[in-house]
Amino acid sequence: MRRSLQFAAAALLSCGMPAIAQFSVPEIAFDSPAEPLKTPDNVTFGEVAGVATNSRGDVFVYTRTGRTTLVLGGARPFAHGGSRLFQFDRTGKFVREIGQGTYGFMYAQQVRVDPQDNVWTVDQFSNMVIKFDPQGQVLMTLGRKAEAEVVPARGPAPPAQAAAPGRGGAAAPAAAAPGGRPPGSGGEQDIFARPTDVAWDAAGNIYVADGLGNNARVAKFDKNGKFIRTWGYRGTAPGQFQDVHGIVIDAQGNVYVADAGNKRIQVFDTDGNFKRAFINVGRPQGICITPGPRQVLYVSNSNPPNDIDYDGEIYKVDLNGKLLGKFGRAGKVLKEFGTTNSIDCRNENELYVGEIINWRVQKLTLRP
Repeated sequence: MRRSLQFAAAALLSCGMPAIAQFSVPEIAFDSPAEPLKTPDNVTFGEVAGVATNSRGDVFVYTRTGRTTLVLGGARPFAHGGSRLFQFDRTGKFVREIGQGTYGFMYAQQVRVDPQDNVWTVDQFSNMVIKFDPQGQVLMTLGRKAEAEVVPARGPAPPAQAAAPGRGGAAAPAAAAPGGRPPGSGGEQDIFARPTDVAWDAAGNIYVADGLGNNARVAKFDKNGKFIRTWGYRGTAPGQFQDVHGIVIDAQGNVYVADAGNKRIQVFDTDGNFKRAFINVGRPQGICITPGPRQVLYVSNSNPPNDIDYDGEIYKVDLNGKLLGKFGRAGKVLKEFGTTNSIDCRNENELYVGEIINWRVQKLTLRP
């Protein structure tokens, strides 16, 4: 048995993955007050896909709600038809709605705030990343929404497409990318396929996690939105991805990518060169990194949308992949989580968590 464990550890190290065996992870005590954000009487959250804060402590929530965007003969091809972006002040008081009626708000996936307090939304179905200035005006768009949506044919789907990925069935095999590139590699441009997240390095370069559709890559652009490079494609080896669910960058320029389908976080330099991977965080979905000289990661081992009863905890991880603690579990009451899709952690001991299943934002205060 000991020789088998040694062999497994050697195999992980040979492919650049740390063999971190932590059988006892400290539990972190925390509090979660009821209703940290106070919406107007006529405003409710749907599935909270994104939550983020700016330098003043204002809170931004990108939620799957709103009006139906497509109706054909009385049918509703989209289960969720429209998304909304709300802003609250640091006390939780509602401030305003941003981008009302925006062309690219179809199916919210993530919201982030950059160091200049610009607000960025990532939308799955429009395949767009949109940058708003602090006043709420659009500054930049990456990707585009097609003029028409492809409507599936009536009748049973082909066997390979009968079940969608992440919903209890096998995904259809990915087609090869144009130009003979490997499946999932995407194009050398800002045409995305269900993007999931956005991040920036110290020079202001933009990194888009792309994604949950045919692509499985990271796309890099300069601060003006000009394409620089792309890396990754569908697979299980180092540098390859399944579901690219999140992305953050530390002060040294290391790029951390939540490779949920392969149950790992992969770490790269800003040119996409693989450095290492963490395989001790379950299936990472929501991810954030704290500012300041002592940076740590918070990573959610999110329970799948079709099973609320297992996983769900959030891990606190140092930048070498060591688990510093964990808290929470799957469930519906306060201090439990229902498919955490977004974590904001501008302060190491104060977090905001956006939940898809429970339609809410929780404000968490970790006890030292």
